Amino acid sequence: PAWLQSLMAETFFGGCGAHLNLRKNEKNIFCLICCLSFCPHCLPSHHPSHPLLQVRRYVYQDVIRLDDLEKLIDCSYIQPYTINSAKVIFLNERAQRSSCKGSSAAAAAANNCFTCDRILQDPFNFCSLSCKVDHMVYHGEDLSSILYRFDGSDFSISQFEGLRMDVSDDGQVTPDSILEDPLDQYGCSDYAKTDHSGSFNGSGITRRKSKNKSGGYGIPGIVISLSSRRKGAPQRSPLS
Repeated sequence: PAWLQSLMAETFFGGCGAHLNLRKNEKNIFCLICCLSFCPHCLPSHHPSHPLLQVRRYVYQDVIRLDDLEKLIDCSYIQPYTINSAKVIFLNERAQRSSCKGSSAAAAAANNCFTCDRILQDPFNFCSLSCKVDHMVYHGEDLSSILYRFDGSDFSISQFEGLRMDVSDDGQVTPDSILEDPLDQYGCSDYAKTDHSGSFNGSGITRRKSKNKSGGYGIPGIVISLSSRRKGAPQRSPLS
């Protein structure tokens, strides 16, 4: 269908040409009838009866809430992710570092996306909506078997009243967002982990600074004390 083809090909979160001087003018709303994207400021001038879909963004990638997308298309075997306590589906294939593709025996034996080879959790076969659609088209499968006849009231313009943008000013989701990525277990995650109690290094491992009772800082096997030195009695030169 035209809406599915346009949804996967559309470039979201670009600035709206009609509202360049306004904040939050990113085009993140998609009309399933017009097959076009526009920003929240365009809502009053859009046809009120057209079904609309909101696209969100995580690390420069477009995502859609699973609750919304599964009303339009069968999302089975597409791995969902949790962001801001909501399940989302990536719209398109994500770029991954070449070092993560078959770089280890563990990764090679893992469950991979049928289309792009990204490591997935069982029992999922696709990492994004486009990967599932491309796989079906490549094998000559009928897409109508996974499409649903949706109710336009589920995507009415009223859902955007008082729209609260999920993205911050830099186009990213808020800091409390969580991306559950199975690549972490193979050391190939796109995003290294850290915590608030240690310092960050490239391998995702944190090193803690341990302070001993004497005021020094300890490194395994080495303790440098800052307060254990004592001053001796002052030495005075003899009077001449």
